[in-house]
Amino acid sequence: MGVSAITGGIIAAGEGSRLRRDGVAVPKPLVRVAGMPLIERVIRNFETAGIHRVVVIVNDRDRACADWIRAHVPHLTVDCIVKTTASSLESFLEVTRAAEGGRMLVSTVDAWCPPSDFSRFVAAATARPSDDTVLGVTPLVADEKPLWVDLDGDGRVSALGETHGAFVTAGLYLVPERIRRLAPPRELGRLRDFLAWLHRSGHALWGTVLPAVVDVDRAEDVARAEALERDGRSRDGSATMSTGGGIA
Repeated sequence: MGVSAITGGIIAAGEGSRLRRDGVAVPKPLVRVAGMPLIERVIRNFETAGIHRVVVIVNDRDRACADWIRAHVPHLTVDCIVKTTASSLESFLEVTRAAEGGRMLVSTVDAWCPPSDFSRFVAAATARPSDDTVLGVTPLVADEKPLWVDLDGDGRVSALGETHGAFVTAGLYLVPERIRRLAPPRELGRLRDFLAWLHRSGHALWGTVLPAVVDVDRAEDVARAEALERDGRSRDGSATMSTGGGIA
């Protein structure tokens, strides 16, 4: 299955309470980083990677986000779910179960990642066995309560949810249809609990390392993401010139 056959999923149903406490009044998916709303960056990342079908979930309070998507990305096939969910796991399950067969690439709306890094993640993740789950992981800790991950020499997840580790989850998940159809135990309340349950249950989890992904939860994270954006543009420009592009 090629990348174009993979459906994208965006979890954007959180309340954005920490951003609101910092004085950010707009809905979290519409918070601008480097002039671009978070939701637009994720959609552009999908497009850059060759994914053109997307399922998005937003909460009832942020219906304006669904209207924004319909107005600004009419060229994509986008299904919007408007529902206030009780947890990140419920949002994840709503999104992943809304797609048809095959693998699904899910991103949280606040995972700010340069498009070039995102595309490299997709290429590496889709090279893994099609029935396995792949997590984007990063050494950059930009979350108050990170989900720590360790990988073995082959890139398989060897530890998840410990008190420390080499990496943290980056809010990017390539999920096979088999996992999307699972019914997790009722006592699991969060997406991180579901991932830990998968790992404990012996399901194959792989990690693909991204240099830096910023989890935009607070006002200070916006500045950090904008710095990452500038760095990503600089690296991409240098790579273009080194391969014969740029100014002649």
